[in-house]
Amino acid sequence: MLKSYEAIYENGQVTWLTDQPNLTTARIIVTVIEEPLARPRRSAPATIAGKAKTLGDLVSPIVTEDDWECLR
Repeated sequence: MLKSYEAIYENGQVTWLTDQPNLTTARIIVTVIEEPLARPRRSAPATIAGKAKTLGDLVSPIVTEDDWECLR
């Protein structure tokens, strides 16, 4: 049975990103995904950081359904 485990190979070392397989010996198949490891996290410019307000509930709309033009 084939099982998949996600890991990063860097400089000859394997770092497991998920649970490490519980094996002492195994035959493996390695698939290399050539893409950047992580994208830098975006952040707000310092001039606007921390100045936003949440108007209303994040789960329900701020206006009533009567104001939704797309539903008409």
